[in-house]
Amino acid sequence: MLSNYSASLSSVVLTIFAVLLLRGSEAQLSSTFYDRTCPNVSAIVTSVIKQAHQSDVRIYASLTRLFFHDCFVQGCDGSLFLDSTPTIQSEKSAPANNNSARGFPVVDNIKAAIENVCPGVVSCADILALASEASVDLSGGPSWSVLLGRRDSTTANLASAMNLPSPFDTLSKLRSKFSNVGLSDTDLVALSGAHTFGRAQCRFFNQRLYNFNNTGRPDPTLDTTYLATLQQSCPKNANLNGLNNLDPTTPNKFDKNYYSNVENKRGLLQSDQELLSSSDAASTTAPIVNSFASSKSTFFRAFATSMINMGNISPLTGSRGEIRSNCRKINGS
Repeated sequence: MLSNYSASLSSVVLTIFAVLLLRGSEAQLSSTFYDRTCPNVSAIVTSVIKQAHQSDVRIYASLTRLFFHDCFVQGCDGSLFLDSTPTIQSEKSAPANNNSARGFPVVDNIKAAIENVCPGVVSCADILALASEASVDLSGGPSWSVLLGRRDSTTANLASAMNLPSPFDTLSKLRSKFSNVGLSDTDLVALSGAHTFGRAQCRFFNQRLYNFNNTGRPDPTLDTTYLATLQQSCPKNANLNGLNNLDPTTPNKFDKNYYSNVENKRGLLQSDQELLSSSDAASTTAPIVNSFASSKSTFFRAFATSMINMGNISPLTGSRGEIRSNCRKINGS
């Protein structure tokens, strides 16, 4: 009788262990997730992005930025793509996204191309993860094995999107926002390096040129020659939608020049220059900036690792969420 009890107990323990193991495996992402169900997914993503780039040189940077803005709001779940409905407040209306986040039609095109081959298989969240890696690689940056298996959310979170990392943030605020999603100072500095390509509107740095911190004067951490150039392209209280290169040296190439620019007081956004010039940078982020400025390989390795780290922020896996057939709306709506 005791042996029967022991056998039953062992059976229960093994069953519980199997269930826990299954749950753990469901929560893990894998670079081989679509190998059987949609083996050509990466090639499809790359092909559509290359085609889009022929008429839009900014698209690589824009798609990479979308990945940041999705992952920092309730995790990498494609919530950024959802349009507003009577029950959903779109994250696209948040200040960091409104009239700034771009590339959504390209994501639509990627989704349509994949649905033609692998209907109902690949999530919008995973499409964005693949698109960001391809965009960096095609721009001369590092490549990495993209971890996949995310599912799409059925909700958006406008309140959280209102608190995305901002170009006006101090270093203290940036470190806090990154820490809140489990990212380190190295992740902060490495991911900021995505500003090595792309453009920014004058509205996101205009205050640095004319009225920094309500002083009525320019930001003293701006190189004076660079300041004069920016004032020409962004006149005071005018042309706030005007675009400027985030990297004035190689604006369309993914390289380490962003960090050299910051060292030379040519970080375009306040959040860029804060990494080196803030009063508390010397003991936190400044040594990382200098390290990346002196070694492309060090930066590239760190950036790839940090993109993977960011891609692991609260993904929906297993039976949670859904695989949207249209990235802009939940299924059945």
